[in-house]
Amino acid sequence: MLSTLKNAWRIPDIRKKMIFTLFMLLVFRLGSSIPVPGMDKAVIKDIFERSQGGVLDFLDMMAGGTFSNFSIFALNIYPYVTASIIIQLLTIAIPRLEEMAKEGEEGRKKIAQMTRYGTVILALIQAIGITIGFFNNALISKSFLPVAIVIITLTAGTAFLMWLGEQITDKGIGNGISLIIFVGIISRIPSEVKKMIGLYKAGSASIIGLILFVVFAIVIIGVVIVLQEGERRIPVQYAKRVVGRKMYGGQSTHIPIKVSMAGVIPVIFATSLLAFPQTLALFFKGAPSDWITKYLTPGGRVGAWVYSILNILLIIFFTYFYTAIQFNTVEYAQNLQQYGGFIPGIRPGRPTSEYLNKVVSRLTFVGAISLAAIASLPIILSSIFKLNVNFGGTALIIVVGVALETVKQIEAQMLMRHYEGFLK
Repeated sequence: MLSTLKNAWRIPDIRKKMIFTLFMLLVFRLGSSIPVPGMDKAVIKDIFERSQGGVLDFLDMMAGGTFSNFSIFALNIYPYVTASIIIQLLTIAIPRLEEMAKEGEEGRKKIAQMTRYGTVILALIQAIGITIGFFNNALISKSFLPVAIVIITLTAGTAFLMWLGEQITDKGIGNGISLIIFVGIISRIPSEVKKMIGLYKAGSASIIGLILFVVFAIVIIGVVIVLQEGERRIPVQYAKRVVGRKMYGGQSTHIPIKVSMAGVIPVIFATSLLAFPQTLALFFKGAPSDWITKYLTPGGRVGAWVYSILNILLIIFFTYFYTAIQFNTVEYAQNLQQYGGFIPGIRPGRPTSEYLNKVVSRLTFVGAISLAAIASLPIILSSIFKLNVNFGGTALIIVVGVALETVKQIEAQMLMRHYEGFLK
């Protein structure tokens, strides 16, 4: 990986993209330190100290620390992720949206525009809930204009991050939205390590629990790499055909089907949806908020198990859902038949589609179960050993997955430029 990055840096075009990406991510981190005007930071700090291991700690970890700072990026990019999930689900449910998605570039632009509008609406709702609900006591002035400024600032922060992510995707390296989440999570690693050491010194966590947590973290990194790189190669043979005086076809190739075709997207989607009830808790005080903290967050005694079960189910669902969107077996079989290709021992057309569907379903099952297990095990371990650490399997999967995908994109761009230095 380091060799790939080093060789990529030598190519002027890719170097410009890498510098642009790093600059955009630097803007994100600088913006994470700019506080929202009209809020008392001392009160916010006190609220977080009294909410150890609760809703706020988890949301803050996924937001990269911007929530506890109550910066202009406090809502992070998650309203955009949630809006994307809603639009993709509606695309399957509403025929008009499905037609729009198949219209090519123009259709994708329209869907992207709808996602942007949905992001602003969701961010506005969350901003109102956070400002008027949970952090109401932190408002310096509760008159209309100062409150409106806080809400607009939070909403604008998310809209700016959405634009930033799109700029990285278009002009930089990697998926901009994923990289923003990636940088936010890794920025919390030092504080989480410090927190674990503090818990051990205070006698709140055992050395066995800490060692197990570190071992599981290493295992998770290894398993994620295996899932991302693992694939099944289905042999394909092309029939010989004569066109004029030339002969085409006759060669053998293969279809590479990955174990985890959806990558880290199911984990990001599941995390965003599970953060929604936790965000709702910020609208209320007292009993409703306590109930959500207890039963629907990783910090709650019962919640750790309920959250883990929901997390497993959502990851499995989104893995199948996203794989079905990415790899349409019917279209693939039709294209294969059109160009004279066939899988040895399988008839072209519908039998090929059914065979591919069976193979993809089996591989997706393995990938989905593996992702769900490694995302939930650290949460359960934290609850059993009372580690009270939010940096668990979900965060590690996202970090490792995004890093691998970004390096692959760099390698792909190097191949496009006929550069072979990283292969030697």
